Amino acid sequence: MNQRTILLTAAFFGMSAVGLGAFGAHAFKNMLLSSGRMETYDLAVRYQFYHALALMIVGMMLEKFPALKTGALLFILGTIIFSGSLFTLALSNQGMWGAVTPFGGALLIAGWLRLAWTFYTSHG
Repeated sequence: MNQRTILLTAAFFGMSAVGLGAFGAHAFKNMLLSSGRMETYDLAVRYQFYHALALMIVGMMLEKFPALKTGALLFILGTIIFSGSLFTLALSNQGMWGAVTPFGGALLIAGWLRLAWTFYTSHG
């Protein structure tokens, strides 16, 4: 994974978070409200957007801190699993998807830990 891939993924995550947020507020609103899953959907959008911004920053810092590639990969996988499972849960109302979400959350936490470790051990 290189800087360009990380930055393109960040841009895609950001763009799709805005689009999915708009769909949740308009096209899916009645369905999400009737199923009681609006908060779940909003959480998925929010975490996707947070990690789009985090990925953008990681991508910009990659030349100075090459070890951040691992953190970027953890953010990408974590966002796909965390937000993806919440989107699926909210839109399908199938509770089993909630069991997948913690795996994505663990990957996101691992990504933040990797960033912390990279900065702690850097000498630059």
